[in-house]
Amino acid sequence: MKNYIFTLDIAHPPVTSDDAEIIIQTEIRKVRNSETLRVLKIIHGYGSKGRGGTLKNIVRHWLFKHRNEYLAVIAGENASIFHSDIQNILQTCGSSYDNDLRVSNLGITFVWVK
Repeated sequence: MKNYIFTLDIAHPPVTSDDAEIIIQTEIRKVRNSETLRVLKIIHGYGSKGRGGTLKNIVRHWLFKHRNEYLAVIAGENASIFHSDIQNILQTCGSSYDNDLRVSNLGITFVWVK
């Protein structure tokens, strides 16, 4: 089984706010141009104060501004086997070994790239 999910970890070690957008843009382009990758899983963390971190806000804001470029953007806290976009990803791309698609996680965001 081929993996169609690319994981981008910008939280460990954390990148700067300015670099985050550039890195995300570059990695989405790689996924879009790949023959096998379809989903970008961005690990941005949730922040040390428990209210959501700066990177999370930057990632989600940038993705919102570019939302028309993707089939779906799924906040990790909404990830569940019952989420319609997750079901569509699994049905379209095939099963995945990545359990984060099936379990809520405040520190990640999924981008289903066109």
